[in-house]
Amino acid sequence: METADFVRTLDREGQLLAAAAEAAGSGARVPTCPDWQVRDLLRHTGMVHRWAAGFVAEGHTSAHPDGGLPDLDGAALLAWFREGHRHLVDTLAGAPADVRCWHFLPAPSPLAFWARRQAHETTVHRFDAEAARGGTPSGIDPDFAADGIDELLCAFHARRRSRVRSAEPRVLQVRATDASGAVWTVRLSQEPPVAGRGDAARADCEISGPVARLYLALWNRLPFPHVTGDAAVATLWRENSAVTWS
Repeated sequence: METADFVRTLDREGQLLAAAAEAAGSGARVPTCPDWQVRDLLRHTGMVHRWAAGFVAEGHTSAHPDGGLPDLDGAALLAWFREGHRHLVDTLAGAPADVRCWHFLPAPSPLAFWARRQAHETTVHRFDAEAARGGTPSGIDPDFAADGIDELLCAFHARRRSRVRSAEPRVLQVRATDASGAVWTVRLSQEPPVAGRGDAARADCEISGPVARLYLALWNRLPFPHVTGDAAVATLWRENSAVTWS
């Protein structure tokens, strides 16, 4: 996917998130994030949007602290969220392709990183907002979902801070049943997971299902669609793979 595609997705997903949050109300519980109410979701995602926009707009070349969570609620919080989301979209859409700034995962460029990361960040939290609202959630494009699985398995969990470790070597395979070539092999050990596209010669466990469901399941938003082999390996992922802010 191109950077412009990610920016368009970010634009749409942020608008959907705000609409779902408004329909649910800021005090509604978020079933996919049990410790949160909708106000917490809006505060967190709005803070991340402003934090991300700052790197691109201000050219920070090293890690920079976020601005903290606002003491806002209700209509004022929604307006604050929408303002920050629009600023992020406009910043990414208007930035030069060669902008230099800090980023924390491998990417073709800093701009490509921030557009991709914020599109996925916002899509997952849009699903959270729609879960709080209830009803049928918005769909996720299969190519975008596959890209998000790539980012999570091959980038996020390649970092030293990943807690997905196994005392004995294990191989987890993730297979999309509705997308050609969308198969990932994740090798687990006492070191950070090593993941890549392609079938494993032997897997201890396979998680399979539609690619959009796999995307949300691997981000711990839905149950795994289908598990074969040693279910303990899938449980190991579920219990240790959460990506936290701090």
